[in-house]
Amino acid sequence: MEEESRVEQTDPGKERLKCIIECLIFASDIPLTVERIRQVLEDLPPRQIRELVEELMEEHRTHPRGLYIREVAHGFQFCTRPEFAPLVQQLRKSKPYHLTQPTLETLAIIAYKQPVTKAEIELVRGVDCTGVIKSLMDKKLVAIQGRKEVIGRPFLYGTTPKFLEVFGLETLASLPTIEEIKQLNDTGIPLVEEDTQ
Repeated sequence: MEEESRVEQTDPGKERLKCIIECLIFASDIPLTVERIRQVLEDLPPRQIRELVEELMEEHRTHPRGLYIREVAHGFQFCTRPEFAPLVQQLRKSKPYHLTQPTLETLAIIAYKQPVTKAEIELVRGVDCTGVIKSLMDKKLVAIQGRKEVIGRPFLYGTTPKFLEVFGLETLASLPTIEEIKQLNDTGIPLVEEDTQ
């Protein structure tokens, strides 16, 4: 009996913490990491934060709503359910667009070989990639990661957290294998939503 009463006393506190974490994830404009949540809730250890977030994710799975929490780019964020995407796009008046074939090829090379120089990308593609790399940087999918320690010290390019976010990847280790890519057909390529901000 005493034990039951103790559980009842701690439950409201746990539910309150989940509500706070849910609010923090909702209010954040980028995926919210466990570390960032810990900075706000100083008394909470990272392991407990992760457990609470996982409970929230499970609640959203078992009681489907218009939103759900997903783990992406080393953090957590609210997303609209894919089946409602056409309605959300109508509201935002932004149309999804496909990345061009050269852009997808260049992005794939960078994603799988990073950090990589422009010359190394061009060696694989066989064409000048200046414009495509600039386009990927403008979309914030690719960024300069440093310089290669060779003559001329060329820039090294790599993907960004935005890349993980756009393609729904938790980490770069979540990238599909070459075999999985070979099994994709033309309609299996993810769409990138146009940034309206």
